[in-house]
Amino acid sequence: MKKNSYQAKSIEKMGFVPRSIIRTLGRFRLQLWPGIENLVIQEFKVSRYQFLVSFKSLFLLFFFPLVFQFLSKQFLFKPAVEYVWNTQQSTIFLNVSQEKKAFQQIENFEEKLYFESLIMPPIQDAEKLEISKTQNETKTYFEEKLYEKYSELASEYNEESIDALANIFTDSFTLIGFLIVANSMRPQLIILKSFITELLYSFGDTTKSFLLLFITDLFVGFHSPHGWEVFLEAVMDHFGFAENEDFVFLFVATFPVLIDTVVKYWIFRYLNKLSPSTVATYHSMIE
Repeated sequence: MKKNSYQAKSIEKMGFVPRSIIRTLGRFRLQLWPGIENLVIQEFKVSRYQFLVSFKSLFLLFFFPLVFQFLSKQFLFKPAVEYVWNTQQSTIFLNVSQEKKAFQQIENFEEKLYFESLIMPPIQDAEKLEISKTQNETKTYFEEKLYEKYSELASEYNEESIDALANIFTDSFTLIGFLIVANSMRPQLIILKSFITELLYSFGDTTKSFLLLFITDLFVGFHSPHGWEVFLEAVMDHFGFAENEDFVFLFVATFPVLIDTVVKYWIFRYLNKLSPSTVATYHSMIE
């Protein structure tokens, strides 16, 4: 008996006038209500305040790490690392990858010098009496060029090692500073989150499906492994880590798969409840 009464209450009765017309009439009556102008102005002020706070929060969260990282690296960490590295260390290279690159560059430069020696103009008859002298001068010229290349590479990789060590300290302290600033901006971040949520909900189903498809294909798509490889190589060079192909291949083979699984679970668990039409459009675009 209770079950039947519950079902009867859960079923909405149909009237003679459709519900859409009733809602439209309700909005029209609300527009004629006295003081509606103050309500509209108040909503506009709230929306404007939300936009300004969100813009300031994004500006601060984006530019603070960049400015802090640049200033701390140029005026604090890099001079300190450069002093310690040049006075306490006798090595130039930070890892084996730098040594391999430098060795490859030296080999290429020696091949270039050898090629230049082959295409040098032939010695004239008047100069044949000084062949030994000319050969000694050519040998000295090549030795000077090699010495200049060695000095250039030594300076280049020494600076690269200093930058890599400075990046480790700079990025660590930048991350700590970013977390401190974000923690102190909790109310602003709540407003920012609300603003971004409303902005995403304002998009149409096709736009949301396009963004979702673009992001997923960018990180877990068919061509994404090449992007992940470039990203990992850039990170290793940035922090001075030796390149490890096994780690790169293992990361590319597992991490995008994990992201793809999480995205599919999120679509099935949450997005399917929030916006079923977006999920339907997304699946239609995939197919």
